[in-house]
Amino acid sequence: MDNAGESASPPSSNEAAAGSQSEASEEEEYLDNSIELRGYLSKWTNYIYGWQPRYIVLKDGTLSYYKSESESDFGCRGAISLTKATIKAHESDELRFDVVVNNLNNWCLRAETSEDRMHWVEVLQLYKEDTGSTDTTSLRRHGSTMSLQSNTISLTSGGSLKKTQRNLREKVGELETFKDILFGQIETLQRYFDACSELNKNNAQPLDLGDGLKSIDFKGESITFRATTSGVLTTLQHCLEIIAESDESWKRKLEREIDKRRRSEDQNKKFKDEIEKIKRLSYPGPDFEEGPHSTLPEDEFFDAVETGLDKIEEDMQLRFKLKLQSQISQTLVNVPHEAVAEGEEAREEFGTGAEAKSHALWPEIDRVCKEQLHYAREGVGQDGNGWQIFADEGEIKMYKREEEVNGLVMDPLKAYHTVQGVTAREMCHYFFMPEFRNDWETTLEDCTILEKISADTLLFLQTHKRIWPASQRDAQFWSHMRKITDNLEPGARDMWVVCNNSTEYAKQESKNGKCVRIFLTVILACQTHLPEGYVKGQPLNREDLTCKITYCSVVNPGGWAPASALRAVYKREYPKFLKRFTGYVIDQCKDKPIMF
Repeated sequence: MDNAGESASPPSSNEAAAGSQSEASEEEEYLDNSIELRGYLSKWTNYIYGWQPRYIVLKDGTLSYYKSESESDFGCRGAISLTKATIKAHESDELRFDVVVNNLNNWCLRAETSEDRMHWVEVLQLYKEDTGSTDTTSLRRHGSTMSLQSNTISLTSGGSLKKTQRNLREKVGELETFKDILFGQIETLQRYFDACSELNKNNAQPLDLGDGLKSIDFKGESITFRATTSGVLTTLQHCLEIIAESDESWKRKLEREIDKRRRSEDQNKKFKDEIEKIKRLSYPGPDFEEGPHSTLPEDEFFDAVETGLDKIEEDMQLRFKLKLQSQISQTLVNVPHEAVAEGEEAREEFGTGAEAKSHALWPEIDRVCKEQLHYAREGVGQDGNGWQIFADEGEIKMYKREEEVNGLVMDPLKAYHTVQGVTAREMCHYFFMPEFRNDWETTLEDCTILEKISADTLLFLQTHKRIWPASQRDAQFWSHMRKITDNLEPGARDMWVVCNNSTEYAKQESKNGKCVRIFLTVILACQTHLPEGYVKGQPLNREDLTCKITYCSVVNPGGWAPASALRAVYKREYPKFLKRFTGYVIDQCKDKPIMF
């Protein structure tokens, strides 16, 4: 093969050009196909499903993704060309990088480790650099000068530019003519000077200029030379005038183009801001999610949460109306005597914790219940810790203390409320029993009893609905209902409490996963008051019943959310919650026997 190559004749210019183009094509093909990368990355899908694993493939300058590797033979779910893409490593998330095309198509990707992210980013950037150099070679090979000239001409006024080019070509032709004349005159003068030099050497020889010229009119030649140079200067001056005139015209056109571009950029920026605002509300990405690096302003965060809560409340009210319409209306006569609960709640042990004392959680349950009962009995002015009233709506008064732990809002809340027509046990019964929880808890998505410790003590896993931009949350806690028999207020017939407290016992994850875990401590303490002068045994109606309620809570929301937005949500939601719950209990009990 080597000998054959050496003996071959040199290629023609066409063959050489074809060979160079073939080599360039092979080089381009090598650059396109040599860089190939594939593997699993987490890709941001939408605000409902968040980050999901996807099989990513880089091949032939295209980045494609599939739901899994097994589906890669059945067509991709999406693809973008890297030719005009920008690869950006995220500033704060060491696992994330973005592939952006024209700020419209944005792939948010996360690797398992920072090393994996670095590898992906380096390979993608390397591909960009290689394709950039290939494009430059291709431009040079196809005659960049002519191409650039053609592009420039297309941006200007065709008629004016053609006339300018024609005038310039005419002047250049004149300059060529003057150049030939000057060269002839210079050659003639040079021969004359050479002959003069020879004459000086040989004094006896006659002057011979060659070509049959015996003498020269030096004065005439100098006059002609001066006229020729004047013609050259005049022609050059005309060229300068033409260029200057064209330059002024181009300057005016350039100014107009700059002004048009400025207006276009202003309009484009305006549209871009509007599109970003729409995308932020309609297609929220990970940069607007709850977190310390969220780009969503606090006021917009609160507005979004408030809108989500309003929607949930509307859906619940509609569901409740449909439920009432589907039920057969029944009217029960009030029983004019004290009634008792049926089933497990009728047993004497209910509310004492007797059946739960053998459980591993009982020491914690008993301790926390006693601490919270003591805490509920304290007045808001007794501990000197600066309780501030934030809601005063008739019988409802709510207080808070602003506290933050590790940057998270954990404000203790204490509320007082008084309602008519129900007993303390009825109020705690509907708060404790899981079968009623969906009727009054608007944000509840799923409630699972992990363990029934006893009739009055349950272990729950509770998942709440996702309200964008906040992350979805869940809570694992035990709930204990207890009857209090000591230190009752004067005039109180009985007292019942329900205490909820987070626990890591038999830790469970939510069914849908990826929830932020809430840690809470809540107590609902209720007392039944009867009319003054009431004698035991006398008939009672619901108009005779008064229930005094104390509700205390400390909630660690987990995750991260703006403090001002969380406090605004608390101020808005807690009074609504207490009104909604007590109203629900009154409505449920109004036609039922009184339960003590």
